[in-house]
Formats: sequence, C-alpha cells, structure tokens
Amino acid sequence: MERVVLLFTCPDQHGIVAKLTQCVAELGGNIVDSHQYSTDSDGGQFFMRLEFCFDSSPGEDAIRSAFAPLADELKGEWNVYLSSRKPRMAVAVSKFDHCLVDILYHHRVGDLAVDIPLVYSNHEELRQLVEQAGIAFHHVPVTKETKVDAEASAVELIRESSDFLVLARYMQILTGDFLENYGKPVINIHHSFLPSFKGANPYQQAYDRGVKLIGATAHYVTTDLDEGPIIEQAVGHVSHRDTPQDLRRFGRSLEQQALGRAIQKHVAHRIIRYKNKTVIFD
Repeated sequence: MERVVLLFTCPDQHGIVAKLTQCVAELGGNIVDSHQYSTDSDGGQFFMRLEFCFDSSPGEDAIRSAFAPLADELKGEWNVYLSSRKPRMAVAVSKFDHCLVDILYHHRVGDLAVDIPLVYSNHEELRQLVEQAGIAFHHVPVTKETKVDAEASAVELIRESSDFLVLARYMQILTGDFLENYGKPVINIHHSFLPSFKGANPYQQAYDRGVKLIGATAHYVTTDLDEGPIIEQAVGHVSHRDTPQDLRRFGRSLEQQALGRAIQKHVAHRIIRYKNKTVIFD
C-alpha cells in the first residue's frame, strides 16, 4: 500500500483544508494522518502535513499534477513524498565516532528507514567501522590549501547519490559554494546548546561558566555558521562536581539523541522550513 506525505505551506486563507482534502479524495486516497498549524504573526502563514494512502496508487506524476493547480491558486509551497522511495542519506564524519556508531546501529536494526550510499571523512580512522557495515567509505582529506578541491570532490561524490547529508561530527566548516553546489538539505549536530557556547570547545566554556544544563543542537546548515533552522535539542543536568571531561562524556550521549531524533523527523517528512525556523509536526 503506497503512503504519501504532502507538506504544504501558503498564506493563511479560508478553505485551505477543505481544498487539500478534497484533492486527496478525488485522487482516491484515504487520509491517515493530518496536522496543521497557522500563525497570526509573520503576516499569517498556514502549514500542513497530510499523510494519505492508496490501495492502488495513481503514481507520483498524477499526484503532483493534481496538487499543482491548487498550489498555484493558494500561492503555496509544497512537496509530496512517496513511501516507495526511500531517502538516501550521505554521512560526513571526522574522527569522533559516537554519532556515526549510533546511526549505523539504527540503520542495521531497521529503525532508520534510509539508504546510506556512502560515508566520507577527512580522516582514515573510521574506514573499518564503515566498511564492516557494508557501506562505501571515501577518504577526502582537507587542508587549508586543498579545501576548495576537497569540497568539489565531496560534492561530486554525494550530489547524485544522496537526497540529504548528515554531518555526524564532521569537523569542517562547509562553504557557501559547497551548499550551493550540493543544493540539498544538510543536517549538523552541534555539540552545545545553541545559541550559547559556540565554537570549538563549548564544554570547557560551559564548565568555566558553571552551568547547570548542557545540551546538543541538531540544525540545518546555512551559510551563517551555526545559525541554521533548529530541528532538535537535547539537554541534561550537570553540577559543580562535573569536570570538563564529564561534560564531554555526557554531551556525546546528548549529541546522539538530538541528531538521531532530527534525522528521524527529516526522514518522516515532519519538518517544514520557514524563514530561519522550523515547523515540526510530531
């Protein structure tokens, strides 16, 4: 049975839900899940996630052709996602393996409904881990002098083989050229509770300030460093007894949690990006 997710946003106006659901009915679909949200701020914007199924699917082209005129009428931005098309997720990583290990485990046991065509890294350390999972590993070394060529090589690897990229503690800043040339969503895990404690050593910063909460933030990557739309955050309590090493150890678990939940929401098509925020339908 084909399941389809429609993500739809448009200026708020009368009759949107009726028109969208009528379109599903005319296609012969059965609605199994529906969530909507509208806001009075930002000029009034409407957001909807509609999930429906078919005993016999009319096909993606027919579904898109049915919604396109309605989207034009409502001045909407939209997309449809079919369950028969599994998302392809490329992964970039450096030397820290905890987020990658978590991803590979959930993929192996079937909790993560994606294909992983490849993992690439600026280091060789994690090759064996990746190849043992039956996934292609590519070493793309990066230096200050070779960064432009390295990014071009990475884009060449993933542009056609993936639908989105996950930075599983990839300790390189992606340039605007990379993001433009790749042209698809990139999800990053930041090892602190953004917007506080940015930079390379947030746990030391947190320790120096005597914080009582630490966290991790998963967000979409934009050209503004660590300022992209936030998808998921995880936090935990700490105390004055905890050392910077304790915070890092605890933080790794929070990074796994936040990144894992963010990937699941992205793969389930539960996120609509609007301006520099996200609307997430749980």
